Amino acid sequence: MKQKIELLAPARDSATAMAALEHGADAVYMGGPSLGARAAATNSIGDIARVADRAHRFGAKLYVTMNTIIYDRELDDALRQTWQLYRAGADALIVQDMALTAMEGMPPIDLHASTQCDIRDIANARRLAASGFSRIVVAREMDAATIAKIKAELPSTEIEAFVHGALCVCYSGDCRASLVTTGRSANRGECSQICRLPFDLVDGSGRTLVGRRHLLSLRDMNRSAEIGLMARAGVMSFKIEGRLKDAGYVKTTVGAYRRIIDDFITANPDEFERASRGESALSFTPDLTRAFNRGFTTYYIKGPLSPGERIASTATPKSVGREVARSKAASKGRQVRVRAVEPLVNGDGLSWFNSNGELEGFRVNRVDGDTLMAARPINIPAGAPLYRSFDKRQADMLEGDTARRTIAARMTLRRTASGIALDIAIDGITASAALPIEPQPAKTPQLQRRRETLTKTGDTVYRITEVDDRLGDEFVAASQLTALRRKTIDALDRSMAAHAFRRLVRKKSDEPISGPLPESASVANHVAAEFYRRRGATGRLPMALETEPERQNEKRLRVMTTRYCLRHELGACLKTPSGKQLPQKLFLKMSDRDTAFELRFDCRRCRMELFTT
Repeated sequence: MKQKIELLAPARDSATAMAALEHGADAVYMGGPSLGARAAATNSIGDIARVADRAHRFGAKLYVTMNTIIYDRELDDALRQTWQLYRAGADALIVQDMALTAMEGMPPIDLHASTQCDIRDIANARRLAASGFSRIVVAREMDAATIAKIKAELPSTEIEAFVHGALCVCYSGDCRASLVTTGRSANRGECSQICRLPFDLVDGSGRTLVGRRHLLSLRDMNRSAEIGLMARAGVMSFKIEGRLKDAGYVKTTVGAYRRIIDDFITANPDEFERASRGESALSFTPDLTRAFNRGFTTYYIKGPLSPGERIASTATPKSVGREVARSKAASKGRQVRVRAVEPLVNGDGLSWFNSNGELEGFRVNRVDGDTLMAARPINIPAGAPLYRSFDKRQADMLEGDTARRTIAARMTLRRTASGIALDIAIDGITASAALPIEPQPAKTPQLQRRRETLTKTGDTVYRITEVDDRLGDEFVAASQLTALRRKTIDALDRSMAAHAFRRLVRKKSDEPISGPLPESASVANHVAAEFYRRRGATGRLPMALETEPERQNEKRLRVMTTRYCLRHELGACLKTPSGKQLPQKLFLKMSDRDTAFELRFDCRRCRMELFTT
C-alpha cells in the first residue's frame, strides 16, 4: 500500500485558506472561534464551513486548532465548539489539552496531538497514541531516525512534522518565558516572543561578554531538500508554519513545496502518492528565498549539529531579504547611489546594517538610474550591502489571482431506456444524471458541438479531459446538454464531499501510563486531571503554571528547555576544547529591561535550560 503524502498549509483566515488550496495544499489548518494557539488568528464557524466545503471538493482536509490549555470554566464552551466545528465539516481538531480526549459527549471527530503536547520522544508518542489520537505532531527538534523508530512502533498512527517556517527556540510546549516576563501565555495563544528580543550574555560577576544580540532568535526552518528523508522515516504530513503570515507568504511556500513534493512522488510512484486531487497552474515561479525568512536551517532533522553549524539569527529577528545592491558612496540626506545586481523599483523596501550591527531600513520613493530617493533621511556608509526586505513587484503580483486548481475528469454521454445520461468519473469516484428526452436525428455532425458544450465547466473545479460520446449524429439541444452537465457536476460535488470525510469513532483508552508525566503535560482542568489519574498517574500532577499564579514569581523556576545551545552557537561547546572560552556560569539579561535568566547546560542530553534568577 502506498504512503500518502500530505502538504499541510497554514491559514489565518478563510481567504488565505482558499489561496492555499488553489496553490496545491492537500490540507489546511486554521483557528476556530477560540482556544487556538494563535489568538490573533480566529475564524467564525461560517468561515470554517466554507473552507471545508472548498477543500472537500479536492479531497483535501481542513483541520482546526484548539491547541491551548483549557480552564474548567471553559469546558462547556469547548465542547459546544467541537460540535459546531464537526457539523461545519472540519476533518480533525488539533488539540493540546487531554480534556478533549476524555470529555463525555465529544463528537466522533479525529483528534491530532498538537506540537504543544511536546512529543520529543517515543514514550510520549506512545502515550498519546494510546489516548485516542489518530495523528501526532512531533517536536521540531526530532530527528529522522527517532521518527522512524516511532513509526515502526506505532504503524497505524499518522506522523506530522514541520517542514518550513519560523522556529520556537524551546521544545514545543515547554516554554514559560513569555508568561513569567510579560504575563502572556504561549499555552493560551498569546506568546510575546521574548526569544526574538535582544539579550546581553553576562558572566557570574556581571561582566558583559556579548552585548545586545538576539541570542535566542533562530533562523527559519527549510527542509525542502529533506522531503525524501522525512517521508521514508514515516512522516506523511509536511507542515508549513505561519498562521499569522499573509497570503503572499502562503502562496509562495505552498507553491514551492507542491512542486518539490510532486517531483518526489513522481520519482517514487510505487511507494508514495498525493493525499488530495487536482493540479494547480501557477502564474509565477515560487522562490522560498523571496518569502519572509531569517535565513534557513534544516534544524535537527539529520541528527546532532556539526561543530561549525550555526542555526541562530542573532543579528536581527527580522527578514533581511536578498542582497540586491551596494552603496557607491555615503548617502546624502535622502539620496544614495548604488550598484544594483537586481532591478529596483519605486516602492521597494531596502535595509542595511549600521555601524552598531543593527538593521535599519527605508522605503524607496523613486529610482533614478543608479540613484535612490528614500522616504526619509538615511545614513548609509560607502560600500554597504543593501538588502531587499520588501519586493514591490512581487507583492503586487501576489495580491491577484496567481493559481487555479482543477481536477481532471472523464465524461460518458449515453442513451438510456427513457432518454440520455451523462456519467462523470474521477479516480474511481463517479456520478451520473439523466434527462427523459428523445434525441432527434441530426442534419449536421454533432460530436464537436456536444463536446464543446459538455466541457464548459466554468468556475467549477473540474477540467474535462475526455468525452466518450455514444449518441452519434443525434440532435440534443444545447440548453438540454447544459442542464444535464450541471446536474451531473452537482452530483459529482456531493460524491466528492462524501468521499472526503473519514468519520471515525475514537477508542477511549485506559492503558496505564508508564513513568512520571512530563512537566509539559500542563494540567489545567479537572477532566484532564481525572484522565491521568484513571490511567495510573501518581504523585502531584504537573499543573499548568497559568493556574498557579503564585509560582510565576518563583526564583530558579525553569522557564525554557531547548535543544539549541548558545555555547555551541558561539563556538564554545563544553564537549570541545573551545568550551573554556566562556565561563561556566552564564546569564542572559534582556537588553531593554531588568530581567535575567540563568543558563544551565545539560551536556549529557545536549540541551540548554533557562531559569529565572
